Amino acid sequence: MTGIIVALPKIEDAKHMKNLLARSGYSVEAICTSGLQVLSAVDQLNDGIVICGYKLTDMLYFELHENLPKEFEMLLMASQHLLVDCQDNDIICLAMPFQMRDLVNTVEMLSNSITYKRKKRKAQPRQRNPEEIALIKEAKLLLMDRNNMTEEEAHRYIQKRSMEDGTGLV
Repeated sequence: MTGIIVALPKIEDAKHMKNLLARSGYSVEAICTSGLQVLSAVDQLNDGIVICGYKLTDMLYFELHENLPKEFEMLLMASQHLLVDCQDNDIICLAMPFQMRDLVNTVEMLSNSITYKRKKRKAQPRQRNPEEIALIKEAKLLLMDRNNMTEEEAHRYIQKRSMEDGTGLV
């Protein structure tokens, strides 16, 4: 499930937004009034959506957006004249006042986008760090030297043992 953080300058508005989302089947992980609280809450999640207003108690939306990890999407809720400044960036905007279905549809779209990105990240092979690469290379050199194997044969041997033992290649 996608983590949702609601960040509005007034705590009452944030609680009201949380209740609206809860009635639509979404779980809100945190409600915040400042950007610092949002960044603290973000540390507890792998990815998610930050629903925020134009101005929080300690920063504007674009300052918060600059500090969010790339796994998080931002939904900015503001009046139409403020949203003009929000062109040409990767922030999703929702003009106020809005219909409840517009909010729910937008959150659903963002949630689907995050789920797709999460699956795409998991499908990519993990990148090895330099120490792991050196360790594998050292093992291959040892096999090549002791058993007169080619590099390809040594690599296949390590892979086969790894699969048989149920352990990682390193």
